[in-house]
Amino acid sequence: MSEAYLELRRRTAERDRSLREKVMSLEEAAALVKDGDKVGIGGSTLSRTPMAMIWALIRAGKKRLSCSRSIMSSEGELLFGSGASEHVLTSWFSQGIVWGVSKVMRLYTESKRARFEEWSHMAVGMRFKAGAMGVPFLPMRSMMGSGVLARLPDARQIDCPFTGEKLVLVPALNPDVALIHVQRCDAFGNAQMDGLQFMDIDLAMAANRVILTTERIVSNDQIRRAPDQTKIPFMAVDAVVEVPFGCAPHECYGVYEPFFKHLDMYAELIRKDPAKGIAHYLDRYVYGPKSWTEYLSLIGVEEMLDAARRGRRIHDD
Repeated sequence: MSEAYLELRRRTAERDRSLREKVMSLEEAAALVKDGDKVGIGGSTLSRTPMAMIWALIRAGKKRLSCSRSIMSSEGELLFGSGASEHVLTSWFSQGIVWGVSKVMRLYTESKRARFEEWSHMAVGMRFKAGAMGVPFLPMRSMMGSGVLARLPDARQIDCPFTGEKLVLVPALNPDVALIHVQRCDAFGNAQMDGLQFMDIDLAMAANRVILTTERIVSNDQIRRAPDQTKIPFMAVDAVVEVPFGCAPHECYGVYEPFFKHLDMYAELIRKDPAKGIAHYLDRYVYGPKSWTEYLSLIGVEEMLDAARRGRRIHDD
């Protein structure tokens, strides 16, 4: 076992897991992330993206972040375009199916300004799973026979000692910090998620620190009334930030659907000129507003209400 992995396990074991209030602002939470950190991002594609936290990291001028997510969407484009990240590890990089493969990702990787490290979707999940289990690797069959495996020096092929068949070993992925958005949690960090959980539970247990953003902070009594819905426990969490519409313009299941008008506008900016488009968007919607509330006002109340109406309808139906 490498010295780096042993050091990682030591730091994880020394975390403060006490029951304490962890509520803070976006800016205070952003200060917990250091330049050069490995950052795991919760949700998938347009679903439960911790957009407010990413927005705050970009505004704080973070650099050299190595970001991993199950499927990367427009948040990855903002991280590349702002210079906050030069390395993204994911299984697919697109604003969304209807908009196609990310033009910003292609611009930055083809010009060698950033690196897109592509693993299979199963491999990303297994790497977070290994990190959560506290083991250095897990075996799998995904990627065998594909060209993806040959491009990944960190993956290994072995002959199974029990069956003799070929298997792929993927190394544990233990981010320095995980950013996860949930529908609700208490002040201690007991988090409840509705809808698909994606890889977020394993991500939370694999990361050395966890920053939760939440649509609302509720009482611990309310959390205890539905303990089966608590997916991330307080002992895994380091910060709690209440930020309504914290995924905008992406979606948060049961609360609001994607802001399609805004996303179409963004996609058109990128389509015309990826470099100028992402720069314009960052200037107007990330660097320009003085607060997350002002950012939401730029998107517009009408679109927020429409997204919320569609979100409630899906949940109620």
